[in-house]
Amino acid sequence: MLELILLACLIDGLIALIGGFSLFISEKTLEKLLMALVGFSAGSLLAGCFYHLLSESLESLSSFLAFSLLILGFCLFFLMEKFIYWHHCHKTACPVHPYTYLMLLGDGIHNFIDGLIIAAGFWIGPAFGWITTLLIISHEIPQELGDFGVLVYGGMKIKKALFYNFLSQLTCVLGGLLGWMLSGIPGFVIFLLPIAAGGFLYISTSDLIPELHREKSLRKSVLTFLVFLLGIGFILLAKSFSG
Repeated sequence: MLELILLACLIDGLIALIGGFSLFISEKTLEKLLMALVGFSAGSLLAGCFYHLLSESLESLSSFLAFSLLILGFCLFFLMEKFIYWHHCHKTACPVHPYTYLMLLGDGIHNFIDGLIIAAGFWIGPAFGWITTLLIISHEIPQELGDFGVLVYGGMKIKKALFYNFLSQLTCVLGGLLGWMLSGIPGFVIFLLPIAAGGFLYISTSDLIPELHREKSLRKSVLTFLVFLLGIGFILLAKSFSG
């Protein structure tokens, strides 16, 4: 089990290197790609919150406790973004932010929590763990593209930005290792799931869906909404195969 957790966390860590991809395509093409990724991520995270994490926790917890923990998770992610983590940026054309190292620190904390969530998923079962990992990666891709753009735009050299972003992402491995170590605590995994669901709900509704509202073209808005629905459908399909 530990091997699967560490492998999933390492794969999530490698997502940080995707930022270099943004250097080889035009800004216009990148913007179109990011909007599609954001739409898919928003739908998959929203569906993952209710059909994946919350539904699993409701099998062991009372509805009152499960929904209370979901709200707790929502509030925790709100506070983390408000006071610790610099606001997610899904486009490279972001204003210069002077606290690039603070952003990396906040991102490291965020990724550490992702590792805990991945570990909790694998203790439910391998299929559950991989679906959880895919959910986390789905919102990491547009975020890491944006983070890399901000670091370079803020004055970092390209290689340095990739290296530090990668180190920040690797804290996911530390979180996964700690999650594996804490798995022996009774109820640790099942109590963490609705908290993680609250985090997914926050990211989808507070960070990603508002980005989709920036699209003013009717045709592009419809396409984005279809990609959003595709993200929901993906989770339902994955859920049906995982049982």
